Amino acid sequence: MEEERRLIYRVLRHWTEIARGGRLPRRDEINPYIRGDDAANCLLIAVRSPIERSHFVMVGVSLAVALCPTNTLAGMLLSRLSRVVLARCGLTFEGVATLSGVDILHRSALLPLSEDGVTIDHVLGVVSYHPLPAEEALTPQVISQTHWF
Repeated sequence: MEEERRLIYRVLRHWTEIARGGRLPRRDEINPYIRGDDAANCLLIAVRSPIERSHFVMVGVSLAVALCPTNTLAGMLLSRLSRVVLARCGLTFEGVATLSGVDILHRSALLPLSEDGVTIDHVLGVVSYHPLPAEEALTPQVISQTHWF
């Protein structure tokens, strides 16, 4: 099988193969992505109760931001965290966001992880993006696509 070039689908396929066995993947099964060449576009969220106490454990250099309002890339990922934890499944979505003051088009995934295979203790975030062309100003009317798996 040919190696997938697109980051989101490469990580998603790996996560799905593990989850197909009926359990959520562990952090150590995902470590190649958060420590290898893809690490710059990954983040790891520690899930806490209540969900508002969840926090970033690792943020790749391509995703680092100082603040997380919901219109930033990191804030947008955090705003979907509770839905992923409650649904107990992965989520991919695409649309527009702001990263370091620049409007971007992104494709992202949030993938639940569990050390015991049942309780979600972390969520892996994976993002690929590029700047939005200047003539396409960021507007609230831009539609974002969401897919559960």
